[in-house]
Amino acid sequence: MPTIITHAAPALALGSALGFRRIPPRLFWAAAFCTILPDFDVIGFRLGVNYADLLGHRGFSHSLLFAALCGVLAWTAAPFLRCRRWLAFALAFAAVASHIALDAATSGGLGVAAFWPFSDERYFLPWRPIRVSPLNPRVFMSGRGLAVLQSEFLWVWLPCLTLAVTTRLWLSRRL
Repeated sequence: MPTIITHAAPALALGSALGFRRIPPRLFWAAAFCTILPDFDVIGFRLGVNYADLLGHRGFSHSLLFAALCGVLAWTAAPFLRCRRWLAFALAFAAVASHIALDAATSGGLGVAAFWPFSDERYFLPWRPIRVSPLNPRVFMSGRGLAVLQSEFLWVWLPCLTLAVTTRLWLSRRL
C-alpha cells in the first residue's frame, strides 16, 4: 500500500484544483478521510484477523461495494457536509475508489478484493509502479521507506500536482 499521506493525494489535488467554492470544506475533509478509511482494516492484525481473510487487509474495505457504502453514508450526511447529495456520494465513492486503485498499483501484498462480493479474488493492475510501503515503522524508517516515498512522489504526487495545477489554470481562464 502507499503511505497513508499519499492515499490523500487525489482528494487534495481535486480540492486544490476546484477550490472551496465548488467543493465545500467539510466535503473536502470528508473525502480526504475516505481516502484513508480502507486502511483501518489493519486493526484486524491486532485482533487476529489473517491478511487474506475477507475482513483482513485489502479485503472488504478495499471493495467497490465498500466505496458505494461510503458514498451512501456521505449522501445521508450531505446537509452536514453542506453540499448536494449527488456530489457527496460521488466524492466519497471516488475517494475510496482512488485508494483501491493506488493499492492495486503497488508492487506487493495480496492484491485488492475490488469486486467482492462478486469475486473473492484479489486483483492488481497490470502495471504496478508504486513500491509497497512496509507496515512496520522501523522498516519504514530505513532506506526502503525512502524508496517508497520516492516512488510515491514520482507516480502519485507529481501526476496529482500536475493535474491540480493544470485544472486550476484551465478553470481560472474560463471564469
